[in-house]
Amino acid sequence: MKTLRASLALLMPVMLLSSACEGRRAPSAGTPEAGGETAARAYPNPRPKPDFTLTDTEGQPFAFREATEGKMTLLFFGYTSCPDICPLHMANIAAALNKLPDAVARQVTVVFITTDPGRDTPEVIRTWLDHFDPRFIGLTGTQAEVDSAQTAMHLPPAYKEEAVEGRPYTVAHSAHVIAFTKDGMARFAVPYGTRQSEWAQEIPRLVAYPDTP
Repeated sequence: MKTLRASLALLMPVMLLSSACEGRRAPSAGTPEAGGETAARAYPNPRPKPDFTLTDTEGQPFAFREATEGKMTLLFFGYTSCPDICPLHMANIAAALNKLPDAVARQVTVVFITTDPGRDTPEVIRTWLDHFDPRFIGLTGTQAEVDSAQTAMHLPPAYKEEAVEGRPYTVAHSAHVIAFTKDGMARFAVPYGTRQSEWAQEIPRLVAYPDTP
């Protein structure tokens, strides 16, 4: 409850800000398709989990494919200074996991990769993620390494937008969460705007895939 209260406090400024953190769609060939009545959208061509290594918040190498093998994995590219998309995604996922039985929640790995490694040090990422859920994994690297990880997921690399005088720069990045099923395939994308209640319904389905009703 303490982390949830902290995450809600962190989100309060979001209501006062416009969407400075611009969401970007993947190229048309990889754009996920609407998945019926579910929030998750199925990729027309599921993709294998990429094999890249970044640095975790303890300063240690994190081999993404190996470290998340056999887990339903939610992957999101964002940055800690993001005023809207990033904190809302993290808060909604954390709240949904908090509502689910532990038997389900412990089968989920959430990985956040910064698109702003210049400002997001491992310490900054760890502090930010702990507002939502201390189990969330945070990764960083050089700008080239982070860009390469996005390209491996068929996403256009994030880019810095021009700073408005007197305000810090923002970063335009993809707005959806990529869901890997336990077989290591990226099969679904969950869009920005998915509510806590929808995440709470979606996560068990993703964990159970391919036995999802």
